[in-house]
Amino acid sequence: MWSLPRQRSTDCSGSEASGEAEIVVNIGGLRQVLSEDVLSRYPDSRLAELASLAAANAEDLSELCDDYGGGEFYFDRDPDAFKCIMEVYYYGEIHMKRGICPACFMDEMEFWGVEPEYLDECCRSNLRDVEEELAEIAEKVQSLLEARERVRAVGAGSWKRFQARLWRLMEQPDSSVAARVIALTSFLLILISSAALCAGTIPELQTRDAHGNPAEPPALVTIDTACIAWFTIEYLLRLLAAPRKLRFLLSFLNIIDCLAILPYFLLLTLTQLGSALLELADVQQAVQAVRILRVARVLKLARHSSGLQTLTFALRSSCGELALLLMYMGVGIFLFSALAYTLEQSHPETMFTSIPQACWWAIITMTTVGYGDVYPKTTLGRCNAAVSFLCGVIAIALPIHPIINNFVVVYSKQRVLETAAQHEIQLMELRSQEAEEHTHTRAGARRRHTHTHAHTHTHTMCTAFSDTQIPLLEEPSQSTLSHTP
Repeated sequence: MWSLPRQRSTDCSGSEASGEAEIVVNIGGLRQVLSEDVLSRYPDSRLAELASLAAANAEDLSELCDDYGGGEFYFDRDPDAFKCIMEVYYYGEIHMKRGICPACFMDEMEFWGVEPEYLDECCRSNLRDVEEELAEIAEKVQSLLEARERVRAVGAGSWKRFQARLWRLMEQPDSSVAARVIALTSFLLILISSAALCAGTIPELQTRDAHGNPAEPPALVTIDTACIAWFTIEYLLRLLAAPRKLRFLLSFLNIIDCLAILPYFLLLTLTQLGSALLELADVQQAVQAVRILRVARVLKLARHSSGLQTLTFALRSSCGELALLLMYMGVGIFLFSALAYTLEQSHPETMFTSIPQACWWAIITMTTVGYGDVYPKTTLGRCNAAVSFLCGVIAIALPIHPIINNFVVVYSKQRVLETAAQHEIQLMELRSQEAEEHTHTRAGARRRHTHTHAHTHTHTMCTAFSDTQIPLLEEPSQSTLSHTP
């Protein structure tokens, strides 16, 4: 059995004092003998207050412990957490053991009256992570509850019910077969529109317009128009069903959807009205610039792919590592480009005419691309290229492991959040069902009690009524019979 050392005070001569006050506590079956001198180091804690009141022979100690008797104080608490919390009295800090829930441990610290500031820094970081996860789970549960409340809004008007069903149809593919078909159709149309966009740039498939400029074939234009019509209708329906319009418009994924639709209408506007307002060359340049924006529609895949969303979250959480990578590469590019320009100046056919031009060579060398369009020709320049290549490999490899680790953590965290949110929803439904059953049981008992009371009252009334009527129906008495002629 784990036990704390009994502390003994000493006097000036070094001999042990024998009159030290002690209390005996029982924490979930774990019996401990604690010294009052040790507990008094933190007088605001529950044990210190309990020891002081016990020393003063206070009668009522029920507010500080669950039970007491026979010289022991009983607490129905976690003994493992208590062992960790007791470290604050001896070492001045608390280390949370592996395997203990941080949220439950904080509840234990609050019960024993120990401030969280005594928790070690490593344990505080774990606690912050758990608090963030709990906040995310609560937000996820709240969003699921809001979605269910919108679906169950039977008491609301017909428009509210229609809006809730439409939102569930467009935003929750797992809600029904029709919603799954709509999500699959959107996914396929994104792929088809992206393929049509790429095919429209093939010179063999292009046609010529009235001005002799290359244009997309009519079949691809028809496919693109059909896809844009579907995307537009889908976006408008989702906007119509959104309970919070402003939040919907400012969402990142919805902004991507809007950017995927707008280029088509901008091209249509420039084609129809641009020639009347601008010169032909300016219209063509504007059309080419707007066509580039059509590549944004491939980003719509992120709405239907949880893997892409996880990758986005992982990159967002790896901003520090990515910034470190860019800093390493930036310093190396500037350093090796300046060296390459300086070392190659002595060669008559040098390809390094300036440091900015040498930066292009440094970029493709440090990133191990190596196009071969620019290369050094001197011996020292080649040595500089070899060193820059090795430094580029090392600079890229160093932050890769933290980034991959963040991706794994974020991916696992998303799965845990979804599972925990669903579990919380199931628990809330179970509690609500139990509460309804309890309410129905009490209502049934109340009805039975009312029925029994009414039956008793009716029986009493009937009895009273019978008592008044029965004497008239009784047989005549002997005295009456004797007087009968």
